[in-house]
Amino acid sequence: MSGHYNLKALIKAIRSCKTLADERTTIQKESAAIRTSFKEEDSFSRHNNIAKLLYIHMLGYPAHFGQIECLKLVASPRFSDKRLGYLGIMLLLDENQEVLTLVTNSLKNDMNHSNMYAVGLALCTFANISSEEMSRDLSNEIEKLLGSSNTYIRKKAALCALRIIRRVPDLMDHFTSKAKSLLQDRNHGVLLAGITLVTEMCELDESICNEFRKATGLLVKHLKSLVTTGYSPEHDVGGITDPFLQVKLLRLLRLLGKGDVEASETMNDILAQVATNTDSTKNVGNSILYETVLTVLEIEADSGLRVMAINILGKFLTNRDNNIRYVALNTLNKVVSMDTNAVQRHRNTILDCLRDGDISIRRRALELSYALVNEGNVRVMTRELLSFLEVADNEFKMGMTTQISVGAERFAPNKRWQIDTVLRVLTLAGNYVREEILASFIRLVCHTPELQFYTSQRLYAALSADLSQESLTLAAVWVIGEFADVLLQGGTIDDGEEVKQVNDSDIVDLFELVLSSPYANTLVRQFVLTAAAKLSARLAELSTPTASTQQDRIAVMLAGFTSNLELEIQQRAVEFGSLFTKADIRAGVLERMPPPEIRTTMMGTVSERKPVGSTRGGKDTIVDLIGDDSTPISATTNGATSGPSTQDLLADIFGTSNDTAPNPAPTAAAPRNAAADIMSLFDTSSPAPSAAQAAPSQSAGNLFDVTTNAPAPASTPVPAAPQAARQQLQSYPAYDKHGLKITLTPKVSPTQPGVVQILARFTASEKVEGINFQIAVPKTQQLQMQAMSSADIAPGGTETQQMRVLAPPGAQVRLRMRISFTTGGQSVSDQQDFAGFPADLTVAK
Repeated sequence: MSGHYNLKALIKAIRSCKTLADERTTIQKESAAIRTSFKEEDSFSRHNNIAKLLYIHMLGYPAHFGQIECLKLVASPRFSDKRLGYLGIMLLLDENQEVLTLVTNSLKNDMNHSNMYAVGLALCTFANISSEEMSRDLSNEIEKLLGSSNTYIRKKAALCALRIIRRVPDLMDHFTSKAKSLLQDRNHGVLLAGITLVTEMCELDESICNEFRKATGLLVKHLKSLVTTGYSPEHDVGGITDPFLQVKLLRLLRLLGKGDVEASETMNDILAQVATNTDSTKNVGNSILYETVLTVLEIEADSGLRVMAINILGKFLTNRDNNIRYVALNTLNKVVSMDTNAVQRHRNTILDCLRDGDISIRRRALELSYALVNEGNVRVMTRELLSFLEVADNEFKMGMTTQISVGAERFAPNKRWQIDTVLRVLTLAGNYVREEILASFIRLVCHTPELQFYTSQRLYAALSADLSQESLTLAAVWVIGEFADVLLQGGTIDDGEEVKQVNDSDIVDLFELVLSSPYANTLVRQFVLTAAAKLSARLAELSTPTASTQQDRIAVMLAGFTSNLELEIQQRAVEFGSLFTKADIRAGVLERMPPPEIRTTMMGTVSERKPVGSTRGGKDTIVDLIGDDSTPISATTNGATSGPSTQDLLADIFGTSNDTAPNPAPTAAAPRNAAADIMSLFDTSSPAPSAAQAAPSQSAGNLFDVTTNAPAPASTPVPAAPQAARQQLQSYPAYDKHGLKITLTPKVSPTQPGVVQILARFTASEKVEGINFQIAVPKTQQLQMQAMSSADIAPGGTETQQMRVLAPPGAQVRLRMRISFTTGGQSVSDQQDFAGFPADLTVAK
C-alpha cells in the first residue's frame, strides 16, 4: 500500500473528494500507508510522513501514532527536521502525556545549541507544552538564557519563565533579578516579554510587587518615551508608537500603584499626558485610553485625574462602535460607587443607551441607571425608567419593577409620589411584580390614612381600565375591599382634580367583572371573595340606600363558589356565606385589619417618615414614629398610639439627656373588640396574653356555631411560656418601687443573633391601677412591644407584657423605662435606665 508522494499531493486528493465518506476513506488509506512507512526508518520519508500526518490531525482525524516519530525528527541534526518535529510535538502532545518525559533531554540539548533558531524552537516548544516536572528540570537552563546577549533568545526565554512561574510558583525567586534587567532592555520585544513576566510575578506575590515598586520611575520613563516619540515605522500602529507595549506598561503600573501613594504620585503626570495626547479617533487609541482609565481608577490617583478618567468613559458612550459603548458601561458600573457625582454628569448619555438596538448595551445601561438614582434625581430617573418599562423586553421587566419600587421607597420625596410611582409600575407591568413589592405597597397604603381615598380611587380607575395585570388586580381588590368605606364616603384631592364618585353597585360590578375575566386565576378569586365579604361588612356599617341590594348580590356571588372544584375557594365561600347569617359576629370577623408591622424590606430598613404630599391632614400615624436614621420602632398591638404627640413624648421621656436615641415605644392596654374576643378562642400558643385574651367573651361561642354545634369553652389565660422553658431562662430585676416590681426575662435564638425576646412581669404587693409602661432604646437598636395583659394588678397578682429588641450582634441591650401608675390613691411617675442583661446576649452562638 503506497500513499501520496508528498503533502501537496495529499491535499489535492482530499480536496477532490466529493463526499465526506470519500474523504474519510482517503485519509484512512493514507494513515495506513504512513504507519507502514514509519517501520522503514527512512529519514526523508519520515519528514514527509509527519508533514502529512499533521495535516490529517488538523482535519480532526487521529494522528497520535506519530508522536514517537516526532521525537526522532527532533533528534535529527537537520534544522528542517527539528522544526517539523517540534511542531508535531506541540500539536500531538500536551503536558499530561507520559511521552513528554522523553522530550526533556532533547529540549535541554537544543537550548544549548549553537544555532539561535534551534534554541528558539526549543524555547517555543517548552513554553507551549511544559509540565510541572519539566519546568523544574529545565528552570536553570531558562534562567541562564534570560541573560543571553541575543535579544531573540532573551525574549523567548522570558516567555518560558512566565510558563514556569505559572506551573511552579515556588521557582519565582529564581527569575527576580533577571526580570529586573529585562525592564532596562531597549529592545521593544524583550521589554514587552519582560513586563509580561513581571506583571505575572506581581499578581502572584505581593512581596515581589513591593520589590518592583522601586522600578516605577523606570516604567514611567519608558511610557513617556513611547508617548513623546515621533513616527517610528518599526513600531507604528495606526499612528501610535507600539500600542501593545503601552498597554502592558499601563497594566503593570496599575499593579504597582494600587494601595501605594508614593508610586501613584510618580505616575500621575504621565497618565494625564497619555489620556490627553492619545488619539481617540481610532480603535488603537481607544484601547490605550481604556487601559489608562482602568489604571487611574485602580491607583491612589487624585480626584481630578479620576474625573478625567470617568469623562473618557462618558466620551466612549457616544462612540458609534457597540463594543466601545459596552466596555464603557461595564466599567462605569464598577466605578459608580467610587465617584457617583462624576458619573452623574453623563446621566443623559447613559439614559440614551436604554434605547440602543443592542440588548447587551440596554442591559448594562439599565444596571447603571439603577445605581445613579438618588434623592436629587429620583423624579427624573424614575420617569425615564418608567418610560423604558413601557417598551422593555419581558426579561427586563421583573428586575425593573423591583428596582423602580425599591428606589421609590428609598428616595421618594413624599408618599403621594411613591404611591403614584408604584401604581404606574403595576399598570405597566403588573404581571412582572414580585410578591415583596406588592406587600410593601399594601403596607404603605395601610400606614397612610391620608391617601387611602386617593389610592383606592386610582386603583379602582386603573382596574376598571385593565384587568390583564395580575399584581394590579390583587392590589386594587385588596385595597378596595379593605377601604371600601373610605372610597364610598368620597373625598377630595388637593390638586383640584375632579374624581368620579364611586357607589356600592360600581364596586360590586367591578368584582363580578374581575371574576368573569379570562385573567382571573385561583389567587385572584380568593382575593375577590375576601374583598366582597369585607365589602358587605362595610356596607352594613355605612347603611347606604342600596346596601341591602348589594349585600344580596354579594351573597349570590359567594354562593356561586360554594361548589367550586378548588377546595380553598369552596371553603372560603361557605364560611363567608355563613357569616351573612351571623350578623352579630360578622362585623368583628370582617373588621379592618391592623396595619402590617413596619419591617425591613428587600433593600434594608426603609424610612417611611416622608411628607404625605399634596393632601391635607396632620394627624400622627404609626409611620410618623420612624426615627430619622430610618430605624423602625415598636407599635402597639392595635396599630395606634395613645397619649401625647411624638415630639412631646420624646421631650417627656428623655428630657435633656442624649445618651439614648429617640426611639420610644408607648404602649397601652388594648381595647376590647369583637375580633380580639373571637381570636382569643384560637390563640393557644401566645406567650403573653393581651387584655382582650384574658377574659372570656359572650360572642365568642357564636363563631363555633359556623363549624360545630359544640358549646364554646371558657376562655382562660394562657401561660406566658412553657414551664420547662421558663425554668431555663434567667430573670433580671428592672424596677422595684412603690409596691410594684418589674422583672425582665430575655430569650435569644441561636438562629437569629441580635433578636432578643423579652418578657416583662409586673408584680404588685398592693393594688396598682392604670399602669402605663414606656420604653426607649438607642438609635442603633429597634423595639417592638405588645400590649400589657392588663393595666390593673390586684394585690399579689402578676401581669405580663412582651417586647422584642433587634440589636446589632454583639451590642449591649440598653433600655430607658418610664412607668406611671396609681397606687393607694396616689399617682406615681418614674423613669429608670436598665442595662443589666449580659454583654454577650446578642452575640451569635
